[in-house]
Amino acid sequence: MKDKIKPIALYLPQYHEIPENNEWWGKGFTEWSNVKKATSLFGGHYQPHVPIDNNYYNLNDNEVLIKQAKLAKEYGIYGFCFYHYWFNGKLLLEKPIENLLAAKEPNFPFCLCWANENWTRTWDGQDKQVLMKQDYSLNDDLNHIKYLIPFFKDDRYIKIDGKPVFLMYRTELHPQIKEATEIWRNEVKKAGFPDLYLIRMENFERGLNPKLHGFDAGMEFAPDSTCRGKKAAKSNMLKYVYIKLLHNWGLKKSAFFKHQVFSYPKVSKNMTSKAMQSYTYFRCICPSWDNSARRKKDATIYINSTPKLFGKWANLMKEYTQINMPENKQFFFINAWNEWGEGCHLEPDEKYGTEYLEELQKIL
Repeated sequence: MKDKIKPIALYLPQYHEIPENNEWWGKGFTEWSNVKKATSLFGGHYQPHVPIDNNYYNLNDNEVLIKQAKLAKEYGIYGFCFYHYWFNGKLLLEKPIENLLAAKEPNFPFCLCWANENWTRTWDGQDKQVLMKQDYSLNDDLNHIKYLIPFFKDDRYIKIDGKPVFLMYRTELHPQIKEATEIWRNEVKKAGFPDLYLIRMENFERGLNPKLHGFDAGMEFAPDSTCRGKKAAKSNMLKYVYIKLLHNWGLKKSAFFKHQVFSYPKVSKNMTSKAMQSYTYFRCICPSWDNSARRKKDATIYINSTPKLFGKWANLMKEYTQINMPENKQFFFINAWNEWGEGCHLEPDEKYGTEYLEELQKIL
C-alpha cells in the first residue's frame, strides 16, 4: 500500500521575466524580487528565506526544472501541479510548462491547476487595482480546453483511470461553471480520453459538494484560515502585553501587531482534526506560510513551523489517504514546492537545507 501514496507539490512558475510583470512591477521583476526584499519583522520571525547556495534560478531554462524534478523524486514527491494562467486566451507565465511539453523533459509526472483569479496589486485576487481581469464565456472555455489537450496527451500527465487530472483554484467565480465542465468533458472525450477528472480547490468556498459545479472531487488548501485559531501570543506573556500596550498607545509600533500572526502547530493540529467530507476530498499540507515578502502590511504569518512538525502532519495525511482513498486516488497535495514569496516551500533554503524533504521521505 505504501508505494501507492503519491504526494503532489503545487508549483509556482513566476521565476522568469514576462513583459506584463515588467510593466506592472518594474524591469526584471520575478518572484525573487519580493523574496529578496523580505526582512525579519519581530523577534524570532524567520525572514528572509534564502534559497540554498543562493540559487535564484530562472525558469526560462528547462534544465532548472529537470534538476528540481530529480530532487523532488529523490525525496518521494510523485509529481508537480503547475499553476496555469489563462485570461480569455491570454496566457501568462506559460513558458516553463510549454518548455516542459516541448522538451519531453523532465520525465516527471505533472498536472495543471487553472489559477482563475484576477491578478491584482495586492496578490489576493480581490477586485482592487486589477492588473489582469478574468472574464468568462463558454466560447473561451472551449478555446481553453483545446489549448490544454496537448498537455493531457503527454505520457507524463497525471491521470486517474485514464482521465487527465485538472484542478481549478476558484470554481465559484465562474458564473457558468457547470456548463463549462460539460464543454471540457466533451472535448477531451473527442480527443480520445474516457473523461476528465476535475478537482476544485477549497481555499475560499469550502464544504461545497463538487458535483454542484460539475467537478469530481474537492481539494483541501493549506493553511486553511478557518483552522488557524486565535492570533499567536509570544512565549513571554508579560513582555508580550507590555509591547502590545506600547503599540496600542502609539508609543512604539511593533510589526508583530501590524500583521496577522498565527501558530503553525495550531493550524496543523486543527486541520488534521477536520471532519470527513461526504464527497471525494484530497488532503493538503504545507511546510510553513509567511507572505510578508509580498505584503508590507496585513501579511499572514504562521510562526513556529519546524521540519519535525511538518513530518508529523505529513504522516497523518498519509495515513488518512491510505484509509479513506481508493488505490487509484492515493494522492495528497503539498503547498508548495516553491512559493518563496509566501514563505511556503519544500525547496531547500539556507536555514533548513533539505530537512523538510527528509521528513517527507521518512514517512514515505
